[in-house]
Amino acid sequence: MRQTILVLCCFLFLSNTLQAQKSGTVKGYVSDTINNSTLTQASVSLLRAQDSILVKFTRAKEDGYFELDNIKAGKFILLVSYPKYADFVDQFSVDSTKLIKDYGKINLADKGRILSEIIIKGNRAAMKIKGDTLEFDPKAFKIEPNAKVEDLIKQFPGIQIDKDGKITAQGETVTKVLVDGEEFFGDDPTLVTKNLRADMVDKVQLYDKKSDQAAFTGIDDGQKTKTLNVKLKEDKKNGYFGKVELGGGTDNFYKGQAMFNKFWDKKKLAAYGIFGNTGQVGLGWGDKDKYGQSGYQVTDDGGINFSNNGNDEFDSWDGQFNGEGIPVAQTGGIHFDNKWNNDKESINANYKIGDIKLSGNRNDINQQNLSSSSIYNTSDKSFEKNMTKNKLDLAYEIKIDTTLTLKLNVDGLFKNSNSSEAEMRKGTDEQGNQLNNLKQTTTNDVDDKTFNINTLLTKRLKKKGRTLSLNLSQSSTNSKSDGYLNSRAEFFTPSVISPDSTKVVDQNKVNNINNIAFKSNLIYTEPLSKSLSLILNYGFNISNGKADRKSFNQSANGDYNVLDSIFSNNYELDQTINQLGGIFSYKKNKTVFSFGSKFSGVNFKQYDVYTDSSFKRKFVNYMPQINFQYNFKQREALYLSYNGNTDQPTLEQIQPIRNNQNQLNTILGNPNLDPSFRNDFRGSYYSYKVLSNQYFSVNGSYNFTLNPIISNVVTNDRGESISQFVNLENKATTSYYLNSNFGKTIKAIDMTAGIGLSANKNVNYNYINAKLNQTKNSSYSFNLNLSKYKEKKYNFNANFGPTYNVADASINENSDSNGWGFNGNFWTNIELPFKLEISTDGNYQYNGKTQVIQETFERFIWNASITKKFLKSDNLRVSITGRDLLNQNVGFNRSAFNGNISQSTYTTIQRYFMFSVSWDFSKMGGGETKQN
Repeated sequence: MRQTILVLCCFLFLSNTLQAQKSGTVKGYVSDTINNSTLTQASVSLLRAQDSILVKFTRAKEDGYFELDNIKAGKFILLVSYPKYADFVDQFSVDSTKLIKDYGKINLADKGRILSEIIIKGNRAAMKIKGDTLEFDPKAFKIEPNAKVEDLIKQFPGIQIDKDGKITAQGETVTKVLVDGEEFFGDDPTLVTKNLRADMVDKVQLYDKKSDQAAFTGIDDGQKTKTLNVKLKEDKKNGYFGKVELGGGTDNFYKGQAMFNKFWDKKKLAAYGIFGNTGQVGLGWGDKDKYGQSGYQVTDDGGINFSNNGNDEFDSWDGQFNGEGIPVAQTGGIHFDNKWNNDKESINANYKIGDIKLSGNRNDINQQNLSSSSIYNTSDKSFEKNMTKNKLDLAYEIKIDTTLTLKLNVDGLFKNSNSSEAEMRKGTDEQGNQLNNLKQTTTNDVDDKTFNINTLLTKRLKKKGRTLSLNLSQSSTNSKSDGYLNSRAEFFTPSVISPDSTKVVDQNKVNNINNIAFKSNLIYTEPLSKSLSLILNYGFNISNGKADRKSFNQSANGDYNVLDSIFSNNYELDQTINQLGGIFSYKKNKTVFSFGSKFSGVNFKQYDVYTDSSFKRKFVNYMPQINFQYNFKQREALYLSYNGNTDQPTLEQIQPIRNNQNQLNTILGNPNLDPSFRNDFRGSYYSYKVLSNQYFSVNGSYNFTLNPIISNVVTNDRGESISQFVNLENKATTSYYLNSNFGKTIKAIDMTAGIGLSANKNVNYNYINAKLNQTKNSSYSFNLNLSKYKEKKYNFNANFGPTYNVADASINENSDSNGWGFNGNFWTNIELPFKLEISTDGNYQYNGKTQVIQETFERFIWNASITKKFLKSDNLRVSITGRDLLNQNVGFNRSAFNGNISQSTYTTIQRYFMFSVSWDFSKMGGGETKQN
């Protein structure tokens, strides 16, 4: 009996001991958010989350410390209060895996300060950070009646929009703009920013969009796109809205556009049509970066500038307008998306058709620096181009059950382009003696067809964090072209008037190129603990390409039917890739950390049909990666990453196809090339303070490539070049980029001011006539931004600052092209009585003299308009606009690469005046849309 009682007492003691061990503790410090002083005797209440019943209560000690212990498992609410301060409220849980909740320092905000800043001043949290996403609140910015999303985004800190609608955020171009997380006409951001109304927007998110599979698994596959997501207000998702605009001007300039949108339930229907020749209409269909660049350019391509990179194809224009030439464009499309079956199924479809014509002239001046001398090249070119596109894309997603999802993407593109070009090129030595002369005309007609299908299947398994996903994709492309090349190159001996040798090409070029590729990627995630996961992936890819390029000379009767076997070829390329990778991912509290690597084994075989010979190669790619993210608080975060990658030599570098399109340059293959290894480090930090509307951001990157592949160019005294790619031992090519922005509201003058600093540098190498040349290209800039808004009076924004560019080449001490520049932009809007409005914007660009180019370039492009608003909602507008009022929009470009300095001038759109009428209509949420 005594033994039984003793055992029972021991059991009760152990039970009570274990129960006590499972109780939780909550602790922290209470202080003032402004001066960081302790708030003694602050009340700390613990409430049960289920019914808000008080569980425990205490007050902060003299040092602000508080502690509540012996808390049983469950969900609770912590309430911290102090007179004249805003309450702190947070919900948390206590269980066997988390018995201690340490809040650290809890900063309470002064109510009086909050009221003066937020209620009286109308100040809101303009920006906050959620994970790796920056989120902007439109209510913190000023929105004019009938303003578009573009007008709203212009006010966001750290984001710029140029006159063509190009969006730059954190130094990178934004290539996608989504609506409620969905594609809206696909890959033309301006269709959203220039047409959707700003007062419909609930929030705007900025992030690097990952692939669907990477977003599901958390494993970085390197596919990232700088993206803006425009989330609409719930009450703006029912009704219709749109815009109609027509305009005609001097010198036969015109424009027109119409867009209609209807939202109902969970459906969106949109259609648009745009036409014009003002250069403000682009197709933007994602073949390449839509936006061109202007001004002083310093490139880091690391290679000699060869025509078409050795491919025996004509200038493959992608249909984009980058400011060079005079365009005539017309495009239209229709969009539909819907969700149904309790949001388990969704569809997103887009169809677009467009046509663009482009014509113009271009003049180039180039200084080609050799080891002991220089060659001066001039070129005059005229061109006519035309392209017609049809594109259809469809996305369908179904949630088969709560754990299984299938997503299907299909798209197809049909494109026809034709072009003609005439060029005259001349090369001279330093004394002005003629070295070579080239006259060339080309015509080309191309038909392209592309089809892609992608399937993603994701499965969440029973254990939390355990997932399986499979991505399958197949793509096929076909390109057929038929064109003519007529070229005559003459070469001179110095001081001799007549050429001593001549090369003539008169050929018909017929190409037929096909590519089929299949890719698969299987990813499995396994949680090793509550914070640590292992992610494994296996991928298998196969591709097959066929390139049949034929060159025909003229026969005696004038027909092009004599095959030139030297400049004709028929290649087949088969490639197989097996990839295996493993990533460890750690997520706990404010920290996210991952590290691992991928390995891929590649086999490819190139078969020459004409010679019945093959070229085979096997290699292994190594791709380590490390990512770190720390969220200090909601509006402050740090990101760091490292990625390594093995870069294999391209087929063009190993075995280039014979090409006679550029008779001044010949490329030789190098089958002995070894791979290089690229190391890429990136980092960024963001911080935002609500009360002072103060933001600070810095982001940058540094990369270096070991055993890089560089060009080895031998140029004779008549300007003929022969090049080959080689590996550079014991040296690395390097580059870095740094961008920083700081800004805040200056209350004394009610103006927002910001400064921006940016720097980038590239160090590359190449051999010129057996001598190693080191090229240093750098650019440094300082930018000051000022903005001020007075409701119903004016809106002003200006940014300006100096730049300094460096382009040094060790090959020739007289080849430096270092110089100062200055850039400035402004835009302002002034409201006058009688519903009149004046708008004006300008861009100033200055490029100073350099050692090579002994002339300055300066232009100021000034635009202005006066608008009369009609109707009660001011949505009918009549405008008179003047573009380039000072007639200074001269097409201009400077560039430097591998010791070569170039300057270009080209045809572009100059001054015109236009009369236009626009009408915005809207009926959302059951009534006329009210402006903020």
